[in-house]
Amino acid sequence: MPARPRRLDLTKKLVRPDSLAYSLLGAAYAVAQVRDGAALPQALTRTFAKTNASAQARGAMQDIAYRTMRQRGRVDALIPLLANKPPQPPLLHALLDCALTLLVNAEDAAYDAFTVVDQSVTAASGDAEIAHAKGMVNAVLRRFLRERSELLQQVMESPEAAWNFPAWWIEATKSAYPRDWQAILVAGNSAPPLTLRVNRRKTTVEDYLRILAGNAMAATQIGAHAVRLAQPVPVNQIPGFAEGLVSVQDAAAQLAAPLLDLQDGMRVLDACAAPGGKTGHILECANVDLIALDQDAARLPRIEQNLQRLQMNASLQLGDASGSAWWDKKSFDRILADVPCTASGIVRRHPDIRWLRRRGDATQLASLSAQILDNLWQMLKPGGKLLFVTCSVWPQESEAQAAAFAVRKQAVRLAAPGQLLPTAGEQDDHDGLFYALFQKPAV
Repeated sequence: MPARPRRLDLTKKLVRPDSLAYSLLGAAYAVAQVRDGAALPQALTRTFAKTNASAQARGAMQDIAYRTMRQRGRVDALIPLLANKPPQPPLLHALLDCALTLLVNAEDAAYDAFTVVDQSVTAASGDAEIAHAKGMVNAVLRRFLRERSELLQQVMESPEAAWNFPAWWIEATKSAYPRDWQAILVAGNSAPPLTLRVNRRKTTVEDYLRILAGNAMAATQIGAHAVRLAQPVPVNQIPGFAEGLVSVQDAAAQLAAPLLDLQDGMRVLDACAAPGGKTGHILECANVDLIALDQDAARLPRIEQNLQRLQMNASLQLGDASGSAWWDKKSFDRILADVPCTASGIVRRHPDIRWLRRRGDATQLASLSAQILDNLWQMLKPGGKLLFVTCSVWPQESEAQAAAFAVRKQAVRLAAPGQLLPTAGEQDDHDGLFYALFQKPAV
């Protein structure tokens, strides 16, 4: 079980809630949980719930924690060279992870080096469990600054430190994409953009770009209805977001709904629908009778919130897409199957995934996805279309899965993008998703 974070100790005046030390300590609590197997978003949620942190402090904690996940391979390689013995307890190791992350890339430094060292020592002082190690924290960080070039040169001989991915992940990427593996890893280490989907029912891309310009927010169109902001901002600062003019959605994910070839009046299933980004896009494309299915009752309210913001309606259904207990035996014209996967194509958005996954996960998840596809196929009308989507770059979860399904079900495979590799270009900026479109033969 992931370790439960304790409340940050605010009784010590050395750790002020508005200080970098406080944010470092909060980020370290979250990172320690990830090292114990928790997903970073959930770890941060637990940490926030155990503190009285302001919105600004929570933002800083999140930023540091995400930066640390992108640098974990490198800082984990540095710590044994800087410390005489493995840092204990786990919170101390996590604090050093976070502090070194802020010092490793001098050219992209978010904070002054002296401030990072000073505030890291203060952070250690602010928790009784690691207060005894504040001298060690100071020594480790100061030694790194003195010997930065030599230490980095030494650790960069390790692939994990050089690429900030587990060794097995690097090898799997090389095997699957001999020509593109380096670009894939580089893209996976980049900070993701904030991409919006313009609601075609309420405005146009051209008009919305003018709205952004009027709010002094630079943006670029990178898809039919996709707009990328030059600088990410909180959703409450996005013009028209609350009114449903736009939604946050990666450019690659915005391809799903148009590929379904939706027509008014169709009966449509969005399987594995939460959090509802594609659900909303389907309803923006056509007036359809839509069922949004998800097996996690806690995630259904998120879909409902998105639909309320868009002022649209769908039937929310609790159920497992690999079973049919929830199904009313009425066939669907279109099915969107965004199946469970390793999420290896969206690591730039979820950098903790690389450290949480194991080599065999893709095979296990591919087996579950095959069950889901086979089950949903029986629910599709003759002549209907099923869109298979996965946010993975591993072939066993994507192309191999699609090819096997087509043979197994004698499904007609229609034109679709196939494997989109993650990229962070000026005009081509999207996550790594796979698309395969199938049509059921008419009787």
